[in-house]
Amino acid sequence: MNRRDAIGRVGLILGGTIIGAEFFLSGCKSGGSVNTDDLFNADTTAYMDEVAETILPETSTPGAKAAKVGAFMAVMVRDCYTDDDQKIFKKGLNDLNDASKKKYNKGFMEADAKQRTELLTELDKEAKEYSKNKKPEDPNHYFTMIKQLTLLGFFTSEPGATKALRYLPVPGKYIGDYPYKKGDKAWALS
Repeated sequence: MNRRDAIGRVGLILGGTIIGAEFFLSGCKSGGSVNTDDLFNADTTAYMDEVAETILPETSTPGAKAAKVGAFMAVMVRDCYTDDDQKIFKKGLNDLNDASKKKYNKGFMEADAKQRTELLTELDKEAKEYSKNKKPEDPNHYFTMIKQLTLLGFFTSEPGATKALRYLPVPGKYIGDYPYKKGDKAWALS
């Protein structure tokens, strides 16, 4: 299986669970008590880009960094996450860097590509195990948030939608003389 097929399948599997149903039902919120300004500084955005690029690296298609997923994450966390999830996400960025320091004696940004991948693979296993045993009232795992935002940010970006996926612009091509036979069902508009 190639990367494109794997990403497509992951997107389908996560389609209904990305960021949780509450996000899709309630939409984004305005204002909160958590200061998220630090997510928008250049160093933090670059850090989030590198984490995202490790999750979705550039191959024959652009990676997450080309889609500017770090900036996307900052906006989504500020505008759409609850105060509790904002705290978890911000603490998680520090925890990820601390895990890198503990494992490799250097921060995530100083680690090489192999070390970054190894670390994020371990965190992904940890997050999956946490999710299996998670009670509804338990907080979300920070790495799950990072991974979901990476996928959402990439696949809704121009490079992700046009280079990694098949892209058909909406409303699509107009065919004014499409064959119709009496009794055929009408077309549904999506």
